Amino acid sequence: MAILEDKLTAQGIAEQVSTFESGNEMAAMAAAQINYHIMGYFPITPSTEVAQFLDQMKARGEHDVKLIPADGEHGSAGICYGAAATGARVFNATSANGFLYMIEQLPVQAGTRFPMVMNLVTRAVSGPLDIRGDHSDLYYGLNIGWVILTARTPQAVYDMNIMALKIAEHSKVRLPVIVAYDGFFTSHQKRKVQYFKDRNVVQQFVGECPTDYNFIRDPKKPVTIGAHMNGEDLMNNHFQQSEAIYQAGEVFKEVAEEYAKLSGREYSVLDLYRMEDAEVALFLLNSAAESAKDVVDQLREKGIKAGVISPNIIRPFPAKEIREALKNVKALLVGERADSYGANGPNLTHEIKSALQDDKNNQTIVLSRVFGLGGKDFYASDAHEFFHLAIDAMEKGYAEKPFDYLGIVPGEPDKILKPVIEPQQGDVYKSGLIEVKLDEESNKLKVKIPPLRQLTTKPKRIASGHGACPGCGIFGGLELFFKGIEGDIVTLFQTGCAYVTTTSYPYSSHKQTMMHNLFQNGAATLSGTVEAFMELKRRGEIQVSDDATFVMITGDGGMDIGMGSAIGTALRGHKLIMLEYDNEGYMNTGSQMSYSTPLGHMTSTSGVGKAQKGKTFHHKDTVQIMAATNIPYVFTGSEAFPQDLVKKGAKAQWYAQNVGTVYGKLLITCPLNWKSEDRYGTKILEEAVNSCFFPLYEIEQGETTITYNPEDKNKRVPVTEWIKYMGKTKHLLKEENKHLLKEFETEVEKRWQRLKAKHENPWL
Repeated sequence: MAILEDKLTAQGIAEQVSTFESGNEMAAMAAAQINYHIMGYFPITPSTEVAQFLDQMKARGEHDVKLIPADGEHGSAGICYGAAATGARVFNATSANGFLYMIEQLPVQAGTRFPMVMNLVTRAVSGPLDIRGDHSDLYYGLNIGWVILTARTPQAVYDMNIMALKIAEHSKVRLPVIVAYDGFFTSHQKRKVQYFKDRNVVQQFVGECPTDYNFIRDPKKPVTIGAHMNGEDLMNNHFQQSEAIYQAGEVFKEVAEEYAKLSGREYSVLDLYRMEDAEVALFLLNSAAESAKDVVDQLREKGIKAGVISPNIIRPFPAKEIREALKNVKALLVGERADSYGANGPNLTHEIKSALQDDKNNQTIVLSRVFGLGGKDFYASDAHEFFHLAIDAMEKGYAEKPFDYLGIVPGEPDKILKPVIEPQQGDVYKSGLIEVKLDEESNKLKVKIPPLRQLTTKPKRIASGHGACPGCGIFGGLELFFKGIEGDIVTLFQTGCAYVTTTSYPYSSHKQTMMHNLFQNGAATLSGTVEAFMELKRRGEIQVSDDATFVMITGDGGMDIGMGSAIGTALRGHKLIMLEYDNEGYMNTGSQMSYSTPLGHMTSTSGVGKAQKGKTFHHKDTVQIMAATNIPYVFTGSEAFPQDLVKKGAKAQWYAQNVGTVYGKLLITCPLNWKSEDRYGTKILEEAVNSCFFPLYEIEQGETTITYNPEDKNKRVPVTEWIKYMGKTKHLLKEENKHLLKEFETEVEKRWQRLKAKHENPWL
């Protein structure tokens, strides 16, 4: 990219504003100025901010984009595809495993030729989990049929997003487009940028939304989308798609030329830095290329003819331009932030080698190095090392080691880490003070627990030293629940605050066995663990006690994206507990709205402003959804009512060991994102229960019992007594939002009365 500052005052250059913004901010700015019809989204770091910024703009009335919060990335891709099929303009942003989760849907959209634009804010694909940036997600997208643009700077993110839509909708292309940029490097780092002062300039550039296509938009003109094809037709379809993506390469050049006249910024197919006479060069995607340019200047001062190549588009792959750029280069090192395991080099390395095969006169030695995985920084010293390897190959006439990793550090056996926490198991977690018996007459459990102070001798399951925020209620709530469970536990923590704050390699806060899987599949994963455990034991291959309890820990986010897995596990009836801590948002990624966020509550994706007043729909009743699967025991609990929770923990263990699946939901405080004072944690939970927003009850063998009724104890309070403690709800107490508060109060009352009816009638 070259910013032609001397041309900015020339005729034809539109008026622009200079500022300092990040890549995510500029992606949102472009989307708002284009004013897309639909954005289906699901938060995942580091792309989450794009939807957050758009929501903030929406609250201020700065655009009309309809933001649809999905249940997961697969759902968001479906929303986007369905919207694109109507001819609407569609936008999305994702990263890493979220991209992989939706990837099944993406070839469908490309194969049926519906345009849209998606920002891929690149991040390491787990496992193990690492939320920082590399290109392992991007490389999965090379074969899905989408056009892929790459942006090295926040300025390029803005410009590419505008160009992308025009390319996607071009009559010769008609394909969805990805704009890929580096997570945390480009996405979060602020740089000087320029954007068009008048959004009409952007809208005139992209043009009117095309209508001359077979869209699902007119009932008088019925269409069939995605009809089944046999091989002969599919061959023709894919050939047409192939031709279209190669056409996109030529259309990119046309659009870039037109955009340069409007903006004063040029984007060629390849960004070539001092390549006119280069003998050694680096090929780098995105932000690393910018870091290497200073090193090129330093080498040039020493008489070394060095250069850097970085593509602005990788699908279609610019083979012709690469052959031209490497015509006189003696050695090229390809640095890649991802590997293609077992292929003796990552994807782009092989594509460059393949491109050079068509130039019989080319003698370029191609080396490949994997670097920067998981967000590992790329410094000038790394670029120097790359050039040293290329120069060595040039001088020797061959690459001594064509493929390798840069930056690996061999371990030293004598420095192996010793456990900080003494593992605990068996009798240490058996208090002998909890009694659980099945009442044959009522077919319900009778539970006796001692005074809570007697259970304090029972050690904690999670050690101190975790990284949770001050005032976080997760671990107090979990530990209280665990007090009701006797003996060993095996836990699976889905991705969420509880997981990331207790496991930071090479340390762990867990005293007993813990495993992790992503939050769309935790329940299924633990069900496999349980069944394998039982089968190994049945065959006599392991000798363990019978009282181990298997518990999946999830946040409310995991019970959105992982709902299908949870329901499937419940219907199969595996002997395990699913325990949800509900802090009313996706707190791990920055307090985005979850389906459990109540109506009107503010999150980073349900902002409050003149155009919107928090979340626009009611909270999900996950407890009743899980009860509908007919599992033997379902309950709610709160740390503010400890005896009730400990007793339910004991019941949960009995049912999980003797009958089948159990589900429980705990309301958990989050002072940081609820914008509440730490000292009010217990008070907020009490008032949530006493206002009947979060009633305490259980559904045992299909029969509902309210275990604490604030009306019977003359402790019922208005909903306002609960929400007044939290900054995220203070706007609901204002006169102008009286109608929204009334709607919320009505819903709370409706659910409470329905619950009381079920309590009074066992057949409901």
